[in-house]
This record gives sequence, structure tokens and C-alpha cells, in this order.
Amino acid sequence: MSTENFIPLENLCTHYNVELSFFSNLNEIGLIEIQMVEQIQYIHQDSIYEIEKMIRMHQELDVNLEGIDVVFNLLQKIDSLKEELTAVRNRLRLYEN
Repeated sequence: MSTENFIPLENLCTHYNVELSFFSNLNEIGLIEIQMVEQIQYIHQDSIYEIEKMIRMHQELDVNLEGIDVVFNLLQKIDSLKEELTAVRNRLRLYEN
């Protein structure tokens, strides 16, 4: 497996001043996906935006892991409802015209 689109977890721990256990716990909850390549743990670069939000919640707002999980589940539901509302509005426009 190529690691060109992946960032080693150790680099993230150093950059964000976070312990490795934080990422392990996020992985156990299912909020992130850790890939193992040759005994090194990696995170896909597309996950960085979400990870940064989680780190800020944890460090700046003192939100625990369970709280982060709840917040992200609610954000996903909001996004889903927004998409559904857009689809319904588009269908309604067809009938209005």
C-alpha cells in the first residue's frame, strides 16, 4: 500500500501536541480510521480537517471523547437533513412551475 496520501500519526501527535492514545480512542469510537503499514500508524490526509476540529474541541473546549462523538453524529445528521431539504425543495420547484 502506498503511503503518499497518508500522514504518520507520530507526526500529528508532535504537530498538535496530542498523545497517541487520543487518536487510538478516536479510532475505537469510529470517528477516524487508522491504517497500519509496516508497523507505522497512518491517517489519510482527507481526514485532517475533521481531526483538527476534534482536537480543538478536546483541547480548547474540554469536550471529552464521548462528547466529540455526539457532536460529530449531530453534525452528520444536520448535513443529511440539509441534503434532504434541498432535494425536496428541488422537487417542489418542479411542481410549482
